Amino acid sequence: MTIEAHTQHDGPTPIVYLIDDDASVRAGLEDLLASVGIECRAFASTQAFLAQPLVDAPGCLVLDVRMPGQSGLDFQRQLKGLGIGLPVIFVTGHGDIAMTARAMKAGAIEFLAKPFDEQALLDAINDGIARDRARRREATGLARLRALHGTLTMGERDVMELVAQGLLNKQIAARLNVSEVTVKVRRGQVMRKMHAQSVPDLVRIHDRLFPPSA
Repeated sequence: MTIEAHTQHDGPTPIVYLIDDDASVRAGLEDLLASVGIECRAFASTQAFLAQPLVDAPGCLVLDVRMPGQSGLDFQRQLKGLGIGLPVIFVTGHGDIAMTARAMKAGAIEFLAKPFDEQALLDAINDGIARDRARRREATGLARLRALHGTLTMGERDVMELVAQGLLNKQIAARLNVSEVTVKVRRGQVMRKMHAQSVPDLVRIHDRLFPPSA
């Protein structure tokens, strides 16, 4: 069996969070991850995990399903309510098809039965960290767009909304009861402030800020 270390990227060092009430499992997984250069922070309970602030770095969560008190599946649901978007990898010694289906439906990226294959776990962890990097990039980009949108005047926001709806300058002028020249000026300001290179680009930016209803 080949065990490969996590591929290095620029930026903060990734962290794997491990929650398992079995001390021997925690120790074994910490040793495994250390052997391939992956930083791990282990906790005996979900309460202990929540008591510590998360590091501002990409990562994932390896979570035992059956633990005293709150189950891993219930905690997975709580994480969403807390706004914690870490990808979840479940490990369990007592899994079944229904449990696996519930976990995967709720967004888990892998469900491994103990004793699990070490390479399978490492592959899942690499996948989880990659997904979290992508999630963090998306969140950073969205925050930047929101900040740019915040610099628009109300009139410019109105024009941006109507441009995104596909209206022409003449139609926008009639809708807003302003001159077509005013619309052109506001539209130019919107393009500049939002760093949009074209109208299709502006529409994509608008849809990221205000996703169309499903």
